[in-house]
Amino acid sequence: MSPRTSLLVLLSATLAAGCGAEPASSGASIGLDVHIDRAVADELGAFQVVVLPEGRSRRCAELQLTCLNLQVKQDKALVLRGPDGKEGRALRFEAGLAGGAQELAVDIPVGRDYVVIIEALSRSTPPRFLGSSCNYLESVSATRNEPLIAAPITLTTGECDPTIEP
Repeated sequence: MSPRTSLLVLLSATLAAGCGAEPASSGASIGLDVHIDRAVADELGAFQVVVLPEGRSRRCAELQLTCLNLQVKQDKALVLRGPDGKEGRALRFEAGLAGGAQELAVDIPVGRDYVVIIEALSRSTPPRFLGSSCNYLESVSATRNEPLIAAPITLTTGECDPTIEP
């Protein structure tokens, strides 16, 4: 068995305040439900997913103030694998919120005490940081994982380029 497990990410844009879709849960996947604000929906181009170790030692409120790459050395992020087999310390997924939801599959290492950061990126070139969601993930098992309901994306006015190289 691989030392990695899948993190199934369900990104749900709630264009008005309220509830989104139920997080998916099957086998060794973790459902993740993210809510964004209507004000960002038109500018949203992609989501960038980053997982950091030592999650409980990190302060989400601080990590959400600006681009993660300005706060954390890139080599501190865990190497993730996307559904296409590409690996990187950050995985970027084009926003495709058809019907208000988007499913993503990400392999992350089995382990404990992680923080999952999901940054909303603008359509512009270079992309601009629109905000992020910061979520503590106690553990990832090689077998069964409970759903993780992500914190809402906190909007900010960051002018930084959030790009994290593989």
